[in-house]
Amino acid sequence: QVQLVESGGGLVRSGGSLGLSCTASGDIASITGMAWYRQAPGKERELVAALSRGGATYYANSVKGRFTISRDTAKNTAYLQMNTLKPEDTAVYYCNAPRGTWGSGYWGQGTQVTVSS
Repeated sequence: QVQLVESGGGLVRSGGSLGLSCTASGDIASITGMAWYRQAPGKERELVAALSRGGATYYANSVKGRFTISRDTAKNTAYLQMNTLKPEDTAVYYCNAPRGTWGSGYWGQGTQVTVSS
């Protein structure tokens, strides 16, 4: 089992920045990367950014150039730095620690990000 604890998020004005963190504990060796998803009201959960164990990254087109995913392996923590935020970035953000396929495995509790116009 892996436990994920998220922190960060909150309310920010359009154009501002926020950072999220996700700390993993437990059977870390079983996970194959870290990812961030988000879910806005009335919408499906979507993959925002991902970082594989080998260091490969993926970003959704909507956040490319604005969001950065990173990790500190010594702290078992993944980060999502979000810059130039837009109102459409408003959502609950979830950390995912997959076991193979992105979206499998373990999930954090979610943290609200609200961007006001």
